[in-house]
Amino acid sequence: MTTPSIPLDRIFQALSDPTRRAVVERLTLGPASVSELARPFSMALPSFSQHLGVLEESGLVVSRKTGRVRTYALETETLAGAQDWLQLQRDQWTRRLDQLDNYLLQMKET
Repeated sequence: MTTPSIPLDRIFQALSDPTRRAVVERLTLGPASVSELARPFSMALPSFSQHLGVLEESGLVVSRKTGRVRTYALETETLAGAQDWLQLQRDQWTRRLDQLDNYLLQMKET
């Protein structure tokens, strides 16, 4: 599941913003520099850096500085924890809907 030090709420809060979701999607292709990540967005670099800070605090990304270039990479373990939680919810609702479907079929037969 999720890393104990990173609550699920923080992960979903970080993913609630479309800019941050787009950054996460881009990072699925591999690590990227801040300038590369910021390129598609029409916002000032300090504002964009705040988004990266939220993603890093949530544990979804990690950064590394080499010289003057800061590179971000996806932290797949944290993302997998959120995915596990979502899968549990999906499984639970699938079971409930299957039970309802079976019940309605039984009612139709009687």
